[in-house]
Amino acid sequence: MHNTLTPSNDATDASGPKTLVEAAYKKLRRDIIEGVRPPGEKLRVEHLKDQYEVGAGTLREALQLLVTDALVVAQGQRGFRVASISVADFEDITRTRVLLESEALRQSITYGDDAWEAALVAAFHRLSKAEEKLAEQGSATEEWEQRNRGFHEALIAACPSNRIAHFQHILYQQSERYRRISLFRHPIARDVHAEHKALFDTTLARDTTRATSILTEHVLRTLDAIKQMPEDFFMHPSASER
Repeated sequence: MHNTLTPSNDATDASGPKTLVEAAYKKLRRDIIEGVRPPGEKLRVEHLKDQYEVGAGTLREALQLLVTDALVVAQGQRGFRVASISVADFEDITRTRVLLESEALRQSITYGDDAWEAALVAAFHRLSKAEEKLAEQGSATEEWEQRNRGFHEALIAACPSNRIAHFQHILYQQSERYRRISLFRHPIARDVHAEHKALFDTTLARDTTRATSILTEHVLRTLDAIKQMPEDFFMHPSASER
């Protein structure tokens, strides 16, 4: 039985934005995750509507969607602000993600059929090609980010629980912001491809214990790296920006 995952919210989805709200949402989400809109920045609708080429009402709807994703905070009559970041917040996100994603993987291994295996093989192949380029270039690319997300989605695609997949997807988005900022500002010395291959091999072998253990270690390594970030990594914009 295959679960229908929440579609990726990346701005480069093949289907393209279906509405102006969705387009604005995707652009804002991308800018927040990539650190273009830093933690704590005040999101002034009257300024941003021109930058994102939408009306004020459309932009407010997009911001409300980002509030649901916990990437933006609504401040009552004072508008919106990019959600702050902290070690404690990322640790909470990461450990909750580990719980949900490990259970989703466990169920996916249990219920996955030949079609699930084939999709996983294809996702890993695409990721491996991107990681060959990553090894040459030495820094993460948008292509790698998309294929990394696709691989993690393929791993749990056979989990029959829509609830688990939904909340795991939200947690992945929230963790992506931390991971992207850390990758661009303080790259982590690790063999990510070897981690992915071990996860892929044990999942295809239906070794639930090993696969979930490797997944846990894989996700927690980013938390360990974030804990080593300098203090300015978590700083909010200056008072003049607030």
